[in-house]
This record gives sequence, structure tokens and C-alpha cells, in this order.
Amino acid sequence: MGTLISLLVLSFLIFFHELGHFLAARFFGVRVEVFSIGFGKKVFSKVYGDTEYALSLIPLGGYVKMKGQDDADPTKVSDDEDSYNVKKPWQRIIILLAGPFANFLLAFFLYIAIGNMGVTKFAPYIGQVSKDSPAYRSGIKSGDKIVSINGLEIKTWDNLSKKIRKSNDTLLFKIKRGGKILQIKIKPKIHTYKNMFGETLKKKMVGISPSGKTIIVKYRAFKSIPFALEETKNATMMIVNGLQKLVEGVVSPKEMGGIVSIVQVTAKASAIGIVALFGLTALISVNLGVLNLLPIPALDGGHIMFNLYEMITKKAPSERVLYYLTMVGWVFLLSLMLFTVFNDIYRIVGGN
Repeated sequence: MGTLISLLVLSFLIFFHELGHFLAARFFGVRVEVFSIGFGKKVFSKVYGDTEYALSLIPLGGYVKMKGQDDADPTKVSDDEDSYNVKKPWQRIIILLAGPFANFLLAFFLYIAIGNMGVTKFAPYIGQVSKDSPAYRSGIKSGDKIVSINGLEIKTWDNLSKKIRKSNDTLLFKIKRGGKILQIKIKPKIHTYKNMFGETLKKKMVGISPSGKTIIVKYRAFKSIPFALEETKNATMMIVNGLQKLVEGVVSPKEMGGIVSIVQVTAKASAIGIVALFGLTALISVNLGVLNLLPIPALDGGHIMFNLYEMITKKAPSERVLYYLTMVGWVFLLSLMLFTVFNDIYRIVGGN
């Protein structure tokens, strides 16, 4: 069941991405010849208007085939009015951007749904207090509840962390201990820690950790919009930073996962519940949007790069150069896909 849900999620994300391209293409009067979910042999197809809608055998992608545009052979063009290649470069760029934009938009809507259903967050109850830390010396104890900092109400541990990180001086903590309310002054100090990439960084801390108690925070109506925007931004930055660390060598290529990992993780999320599934789907959607914007020939970002070149130089790239760059792009992408699948299989059989 988990595998089926994973495939449905991937198909839905691909559909939304290709729908972005489709709607933008039709807006500019470009004929869409094929709208397919999946690659390879078509197992189902139906023609409506000028477009053939299809489900193909391999559910690991999808495509929109526009008249005058062929990723397999970029030299196949058409001079007809409803052709992709006769449109102005800026119009083509919008058509190309529409796919990744649809993925970011989908993630935004999913985060709105998550906000309305409720997000599990750590409650502001203190678990451990590090010895010789500012909190320890000030008299903070395990089990204390942080009510406010400098008069700002603290509802979640996230609120607390942000307030400490942004502090410039001593903070006034209002603490609930038993039936008493205490006011304690604490001056944060800079400490080192390791981030998710294993890098040693510095930030302001007071030496406390959450107890593990959680609360459900719901973002109703218009409050869900800033929440969704923040979560979409955070997901985007996490993926961009991850790619940057991969290029810099901070993250090993062995950590990369492919379609097998996506199916496994999605299946686990679906078993946890709808909120977890929506959250992972939003993250994968953002990931799909970011990756498609990379300036790699055969991806949307590569095509955008070619169109920007045409806008700047006022002439189209050489068909020969365009062809070979696109082929190199496809070889790179297929090699990357095989590499990530190998990583997935290696991890499954017990490799490290």
C-alpha cells in the first residue's frame, strides 16, 4: 500500500509540474501535442482537442511535448504560428518557468493545508540544563516552563530559539515553576554546534534543551498564509544549501538518494499520517522545482539558459551546439539517476 501511495504522490507531483508548462504554453498559443504522465510505451491515451493525454509505462517522470520543441532532438523545429520555437524568448522562458513555479505553488498549498490541520511542535518546557551554562548559573531547572522572554509570549520551543538567537543583551525570562511565576535574567553566550551537514557553526545559546513535550499548533484562515510562505522558503533554502554543500564536498555523493529512497520515505510518511505525508510531498515538490531550475541542458533551467543567451545576443544558439549540449545533459541526468539508484540499493543491502 505504501508503494502505491508513493507512486501516486510522484505521479501527482509530475502532473502538477507538467500542468504548469501546459497552461503557460496554451496561454501563449503554443500547441501541446502530448501531455504524458510517465515515460516509455503509452498504456493509455486519449485525444482531446489538439492534445493527446497519456499514461506511460514508466511512472518516473512525465513530459509535455509542444509543437516545435523536442528534447530528444532540439533541431526539430517548426515555423508555424502555434509552434514553441517561434515565440519570443521571454515567452518561452515563462513557459519553462511555469513548471517549477507550479511545484513551489503546490508546496505552498500543501503547507496551508498542514497549517490548518495542525503542526506538532515542542512545547516550551525545559528538559536538560547544561552544567556551567548561563541557564544553569541563573537557576533554571528541568521541568520549568518558559512563559515569556522580554515580555514576548513563548508558545513553542521555536519561538524560544529564535528569540535567543536574535538577542543582543541580557534576556528577561518569565518562568512557571509549580504554581509560582519567576523572573530570571539570562545573558546568552556564543557556543559551537554541528548542523545537519556536519559543519561546526556558532550561535547564541543559554544551555537548555526541550523536555520532549509537544503541542499542536494550528494556523487558521489568513494565518496559514505566512506560515506556508515561511515553510516553502525554508524548504527551498534547505535544498539549495544541500546542493551547495554537495558541490563544495561537505556532503558526500554517497548520501544522495534516488527513486527507491523517495518511495521508501514516502511509504513511511503515509504510515505516520496525512500531515507527515503532506509535509514530505511538499518537500519533494520543492525539490523537484529547484532541481528543474538548475542550468543543465535537458532541464528547464538549461532551456532557460539558452533563451537568455538568445535575449542577450539577439541570435539563437547554433543548432549543432544546442544538440550536443542537450545530449550531454541527458547523459549526465541518466548517469546521475543510475548512480542514485545504485546508492539506494547499496544502502538496502547493508552498505555504508
